[in-house]
Amino acid sequence: MTINQAPIFKRVDHVSLTVSDLEAALGFYTDVMGARQLYRMGPFDAAEIPPMEDGRDWTDAHVNVPGARLEIAMVELADNLRMELFAYAKPDNARTEPPRNCDVGSRHLCLEVEDVEATVGYMVKHGCRAMAGPIRSEDGPGDPSLSWYILDPFGHQLELVEYL
Repeated sequence: MTINQAPIFKRVDHVSLTVSDLEAALGFYTDVMGARQLYRMGPFDAAEIPPMEDGRDWTDAHVNVPGARLEIAMVELADNLRMELFAYAKPDNARTEPPRNCDVGSRHLCLEVEDVEATVGYMVKHGCRAMAGPIRSEDGPGDPSLSWYILDPFGHQLELVEYL
């Protein structure tokens, strides 16, 4: 491959989610959603790591957050989905609310389930907030489905979809 050739992407390795409390997020995603914790790393603190050759601190150079202190955990939600959870203790000026759907950079995770209504009931019982639903899509461009958006206990949006 050369710089003028488009890369060949082989697969998605993982998605990431920044959380405010790593212990609580790990508890929710493993105990409630059945994820398996693969590993945990850190904390990494920019103040404790030697600067890069260009003078930037490690966290600025690698994660675009100068002066950070962070921990990382990787969980596996399904055979084809690993999620990396980041928790930042520094900087102090980090936003503490997840972005709204209309905010640039916002995203959500969509998980296929067997029974969307039963899954929503289970998730609500375990601290999630259900939005209005389900959304029935039978005449659209995609396969017929029922979708339902929920917020996890930390305010992150998830979509649950059941294909009909």
